[in-house]
Amino acid sequence: MAYLWDKNLETGYKLVDDQHRELINAVNALNEANYAGQGSHELLEIVLFLIRYANRHFREEEALQRRFHYPEYSRHKTYHDDFKAQVNGLSKKMMGEGATPELVNEVAVFIGEWLINHIKGDDFAMAAFIQGGQYTDS
Repeated sequence: MAYLWDKNLETGYKLVDDQHRELINAVNALNEANYAGQGSHELLEIVLFLIRYANRHFREEEALQRRFHYPEYSRHKTYHDDFKAQVNGLSKKMMGEGATPELVNEVAVFIGEWLINHIKGDDFAMAAFIQGGQYTDS
């Protein structure tokens, strides 16, 4: 499954949007490598890149939230922390069992779906607050 970047995913905050786009590209690269039958080592390398990039993105996004005194920072950080814990668990499973096509697909779908939902919900609200728009808790 390919995840397509379009205007509906743009928060309007360039730094955040660029990083989201890169994460979606990495998920798509993982899917493509998996379907192409690349070896376990190559697939694991893509997953590890994706995890490192997501962690960097979260650190930068959380720093942005602190700088602007975002009122939902704690809740937003908890979502990031939960995501990291789940992905780390999946990557450990992959290291133990090997990067089977099924497990790689599970990782890609989890990350892709979580990312899209997080962007459209929590990140849109964060960006609106930072840009001076009206923040709503929905």
